[in-house]
Amino acid sequence: MVSYTPAHTVPSREQALHALYEAAELEHCLMCTYLYAAFSLKTSVNEGITQEQLEAVTRWKRSILQVAIEEMGHLMSVWNITVALGGAPRLGRSNFPLDPGYLPAGVVVKLAPFNMATLQHFIYLERPADSTEPDGEGFEPERHFVRGANGPRLTPMGINYETVGEFYQTLGNGLRGMVEKHGEAGAMCGNPALQLSKAEVSLPGANKVICLKTALAAFESIITQGEGAQENTENSHYQRFAAIRSEYQALLAADASFKPAFPAATNPVLRRPPRPEGRVWLENEDAIAAVDLANAAYGLMQRLLAYTYAVPAPDPDKCLSLDLGIGLMRALAPLAERAARLPAGPSNPDCHAGVTFITLRDTSPLPPGPSARRFFLERFQQLTEAAERLTATGDPRTIAAASVFKHLAQQAEQGFDLSRPAPSAVASTPAPAAAPAPAAPASTVEDGIEQVEGEKLTLRFEAKRCIHARFCVTGAPKVFLANVQGPWLYPDAMDAERLVDIAHACPSGAIQYKRRDGRPDESAPPVNLAAVREAGPYAFRGDLRLGGKPAGFRATLCRCGASKNKPFCDGSHHDVGFNASGEPPTGTSNEELTARDGPLQIDPQMNGPLRVRGNLEIISGTGRMVARVTSAYLCRCGHSQNKPFCDGSHAKVGFTADGA
Repeated sequence: MVSYTPAHTVPSREQALHALYEAAELEHCLMCTYLYAAFSLKTSVNEGITQEQLEAVTRWKRSILQVAIEEMGHLMSVWNITVALGGAPRLGRSNFPLDPGYLPAGVVVKLAPFNMATLQHFIYLERPADSTEPDGEGFEPERHFVRGANGPRLTPMGINYETVGEFYQTLGNGLRGMVEKHGEAGAMCGNPALQLSKAEVSLPGANKVICLKTALAAFESIITQGEGAQENTENSHYQRFAAIRSEYQALLAADASFKPAFPAATNPVLRRPPRPEGRVWLENEDAIAAVDLANAAYGLMQRLLAYTYAVPAPDPDKCLSLDLGIGLMRALAPLAERAARLPAGPSNPDCHAGVTFITLRDTSPLPPGPSARRFFLERFQQLTEAAERLTATGDPRTIAAASVFKHLAQQAEQGFDLSRPAPSAVASTPAPAAAPAPAAPASTVEDGIEQVEGEKLTLRFEAKRCIHARFCVTGAPKVFLANVQGPWLYPDAMDAERLVDIAHACPSGAIQYKRRDGRPDESAPPVNLAAVREAGPYAFRGDLRLGGKPAGFRATLCRCGASKNKPFCDGSHHDVGFNASGEPPTGTSNEELTARDGPLQIDPQMNGPLRVRGNLEIISGTGRMVARVTSAYLCRCGHSQNKPFCDGSHAKVGFTADGA
């Protein structure tokens, strides 16, 4: 087992933060290399592959993107641990390709298109500690060396490790030593309000680190799910990449000419490189424009994520900057795919371009407050204008990216309040004496539903249905306390009638109630509705029967195909960059319904759509009527070309989901 230095089994806080910064850079780099390979994959039979090959490639892309999303979760875990130790998250990294010594010799990181060598490299990076998997051809280290010092050092230095899993085990051991030396409160001295949690984002790594146990659990989750997992760990990154390799080999055996991806450049760069070895200088103007805009979006995403960690909860800037940062991935993805389909230029006639993932020289968070908000608004406007200019090519991917930029710019314009003082300025203003905190009401949890008895009503919360629409914490902040440990539901802190209105506004049905004052409980609405949310789920309202069982009167059901809590939405549409309009066209035949209410049967079909039976008006996100039906099949794989209706695409893309 490696250690920080031969004489330091317990790292200093400086050494621990240095190691965590490397962990963050490593996760960040892996995520970018996986995305780069995924963006190079072909998406149509018009690109030189058969229908059978396309179905396989589509599965591979979906699997690689999911791995990249999980790497983002690992990165968030590392950031939260960094904050717990009193540090600020490391958002930046070295540009590709990394110079020798920046990581151990055996950890080579560079951007490369999807092919067998690149896939084997991914398998090698994610291999278990006792694996004999070789690295991919062409990924051999430029230099062979062993990092580390021969004696104790005050200056933090990189430590050596054979596998990434071994690295994380070392970090966990060092953290145990710090807690033994300083005590848990002394070691974990950071402000937990700066961390990210499930309240802000639906990622597996979004768990607050408040003690040694939660920190070690985060490290263990990274190892178990990804780098260093045991060879037989089901659904680990290693297993998923190995499964792709098996299918790839079979398709190559059947057709030796099979090329699943475009020949995107290995380590593309936007400027003439002072060190040209191992790099491809992009010269094609269309490719440069697409890559430049993608890089600008990537840089703004880094800025927003850094800002997210600089703003304490529950400041509204925290959630908004996070949503905008993640949303930028939905713009970057089509631009990166566009680049992989364009030639690199005359100096490199045999390869295509590719997004370079240039990182900013400094990604430190902007000072929270009006100046940062103004910066973000200006930058969104610049990116939106640049994207609009690119639409002149008529390329559908560029047009899709422009639409995302426009939507995000509007979201930023509506959310960033330039007149609101910075959090520090607010804190410096003498505050009136706080009223005594109300006694914490007793809560019970049964079948995943938390329940708190109030004087006039019983408040109920079903976490698995929550999509963090935030009507509760913004409309009733004294009833629903965000980002606190312990009791957080206080039903008597607001007038019961107003609280009932807040519950009815919750689109997912996560918030429910039962009256105790003789007033009527919630009843079915007079019109059954299914609203199509922009780049998000279906929001149903009616007397809902899900799989034959009563499901209340409100529910948000997945339509991107990525939720891990199907049929309910869990926010995964943000993570996978789902891009689908909330304003589908009005149908050509929409006769009046003889009745507009009544039971609404929703039956998820095995590996298929949502079958809906009953009187239903399908509406756009703005309330415009799209269709009136008494029976319909609604897409939930995310791939229909006739959204919101199913067109059979689930069979083509290999969509899997349980039935009713």
